[in-house]
Amino acid sequence: MLQLTINDKSHSVDAEPEMPLLWVLRDLLGMTGTKFGCGIAQCGACTVHLDGEPVRSCSYPVSAAVGRKVTTIEGLSADGSHPVQLAWKALDVPQCGYCQSGQILAAAALIQRIAKPTDKDIDEAMTNICRCGTYQRIRAAIHLAAQTGKGVGSVIHMSTV
Repeated sequence: MLQLTINDKSHSVDAEPEMPLLWVLRDLLGMTGTKFGCGIAQCGACTVHLDGEPVRSCSYPVSAAVGRKVTTIEGLSADGSHPVQLAWKALDVPQCGYCQSGQILAAAALIQRIAKPTDKDIDEAMTNICRCGTYQRIRAAIHLAAQTGKGVGSVIHMSTV
C-alpha cells in the first residue's frame, strides 16, 4: 500500500510503484478531472501540482508522489473560486474543454511563482497543448487572474459586464 496526500486528504492505494500517477488518480481514486492526452508528457492534459509545481502525471510514477502534496483540479478550490478558475469562466476560455484542467493548473502554478507574468513568462510556462487553439483567451485569463489592486472577483465582474 502506498500512502498519498491528494487535495489535502490522505489516501492508501494498492498500486505498483511504477504505475503512472494519472492512472492512480483516475482509475483507483475516481478523480477524473485530470485527463489523459498523449501518455508521453507532451500535451499537458494530465498536469497536476506536486508540492505546488506542475508535473505531467501520465509519466510520473506514483511512488515518487509518496510523502509529497498532490493537487488536482478537484482540489484547486472547493467551490471553483480560485482566481484562475474565475478568470477562465469570466473570459469563456474553453472551447471543447478537454485540456483545460491541465491548463488551469499550469496557470495557477505560474501565478504562484510570478505574481504578474508577462506575455513572455506565459509563453515560456504554458507548454500545454490546446487542440482548439484557445491560446489568446488562455493568455488573457492569466493576465486577468494576476491583476491586483482590486479583488479578483471585482475585476472579473467588471470584465463580464
